[in-house]
Amino acid sequence: MPEQVTIIGDGAMATVCSILLTSRGHGVTLWGAFEEEIEKLLQDRENRRFLPGVRIPSSVRLTSSEKDCFDGCTMIVSAVPAQYVRGVWQRLAEFVPPGTPIVSTTKGIETSTLLRPTQVIADVLGRGRHNATGPVCDWPLAVVSGPNIAAELARYLPATAVVACTDGHVTERLRNALATEWFRVYTNSDVVGVEIAGATKNVIALAAGILDGLGAGSNAKAALVTRGLVEITRLGIALGAQPATFTGLAGLGDLITTCISPLGRNRHVGEQIGRRRRLDDILGEMSSVAEGVTTARAVRELARRHNVAMPICEAVYSVLFEEKDPLVALSELMLRDPKPEVTNA
Repeated sequence: MPEQVTIIGDGAMATVCSILLTSRGHGVTLWGAFEEEIEKLLQDRENRRFLPGVRIPSSVRLTSSEKDCFDGCTMIVSAVPAQYVRGVWQRLAEFVPPGTPIVSTTKGIETSTLLRPTQVIADVLGRGRHNATGPVCDWPLAVVSGPNIAAELARYLPATAVVACTDGHVTERLRNALATEWFRVYTNSDVVGVEIAGATKNVIALAAGILDGLGAGSNAKAALVTRGLVEITRLGIALGAQPATFTGLAGLGDLITTCISPLGRNRHVGEQIGRRRRLDDILGEMSSVAEGVTTARAVRELARRHNVAMPICEAVYSVLFEEKDPLVALSELMLRDPKPEVTNA
């Protein structure tokens, strides 16, 4: 049965979601926060800023109005950068249809609270209600993640993803809505693991780019991906995630793509840093958000709060925010005290 989906956000992933959903026969409304940006999309039917050359389907309704963007809505996709999730949902909260499933595509952590994206949405919609696990609300919340480069999805290249929700009925409904002949969707119940994997891999991707900028070679990249996954898994388990999630699409799958793809924003930022460019200059040239930069702060704080050893992520933080030379950081990682491969440190 066709859904009526409201997509929150007008970036690359929001545009891709509109293509996926309309190809399945669903009705789609795409909401953007800025009227002038929506006017450009209406005029061009192309997201020239974030996904140039990709047409927005003619059936997609574009609006910047909070009041009517949820008309007839049966499902919501939240495709907003991590540090803007709270502000956007505060703006929309009073108009959100009760009980409508919300699926997040955001890969990051709110730096001010260390909350995951679905937790931020719950905090806003639930008006600060909490239980033992964190913020709660009356809306079913889910996350979709995996090795999903937006520019490749927009070209109908084959890809896979995982959708996670604690409500199995909602998970199946979301899977059925998103899956196409070129986009295979698996299911999971581990929302914590899928979100932590999606956020933390961006920090490892920065490290991968730094290695590229230093010309460190393929052996170093393979070691980074392997040991980076260990760090991601450690943090996830400390936060209550299931270990198996991290060897799946949201963990290993997304990590591989992000660390090797020339299209990855975080890897690109890292590469420029490896070439000794200043972070502010790099970010100033970008139209899209490199989530790993802010996530590096949040991951470091989470690791320290939960006593989790994450030396690679610590090194990335030092390079980004403490002006440590990338080559020095690499040397220090290589010269850490010897230990068995299978260990908690």
